[in-house]
Amino acid sequence: MSVSLVVVSHSEKIAEGVVELAAQMAPDVVLVAAGGAEDGAGPARIGTSFDRVQAALGQASGADGVVVLTDLGSAVMTAEMVLEFLEPEARASVRLAQAALVEGAVAAAVQAQGGGTLDEVVRAAERAVVSVRPEEFEPFVSHAAAVPGGGASTGAADAPGASAGPTVSGSWTLPNQMGLHARPAATLATGLTDLDAEVTVNGVDGKSVMLLMSLGLGQGRTVTVEASGPDAQAAVDFVGQAVRSGFGEPA
Repeated sequence: MSVSLVVVSHSEKIAEGVVELAAQMAPDVVLVAAGGAEDGAGPARIGTSFDRVQAALGQASGADGVVVLTDLGSAVMTAEMVLEFLEPEARASVRLAQAALVEGAVAAAVQAQGGGTLDEVVRAAERAVVSVRPEEFEPFVSHAAAVPGGGASTGAADAPGASAGPTVSGSWTLPNQMGLHARPAATLATGLTDLDAEVTVNGVDGKSVMLLMSLGLGQGRTVTVEASGPDAQAAVDFVGQAVRSGFGEPA
């Protein structure tokens, strides 16, 4: 069992597309789309539907909780209305995340895939930020790591809350054609989640799929990992094996 996600959008196609994207990185997570408004027997029109959101929550229930992600204003209001009609016991296991729809859904799905609790999945969704200028979000993203050709400027030992102990590090060149895109980023973030170590990849949190994606590392770029804590060596070994294998993708 794991936390399920419901994606609410004014557009049926957007909701289905976000679910399709998130599912690529979280194959074991229940993801349900609730997009568009009812329009008789024809295709859904732009808008949000109480009935569709309610039905989606019904499909997603029975797991370890449900996180609802929305796009624009009335989607939030519709989701809130549906939640108000739930029985208190059912309502306690549903969270409405205040997060960007795409980034939040991807981050939440990866966290749920890794066995995250309801609160952890919500937190992952709400902290998911990707920017064309990630240096604006320091100290969460290091400036040097975000600039093409830049090196890591922050080691694991310097990160807030880093575990005591020696730092283990390693560097490898990305051999796969697509580099560190969404699926490999999710592979790394998910694999590192359960390890007792503070891990940075080119200066960003190695357990955050969105920050890994924000690096924009393509084929031939160097991946530098630094880790500290009881599982530091295991973390570095895991990343090294994944990178050397090209994440199972063509070189």
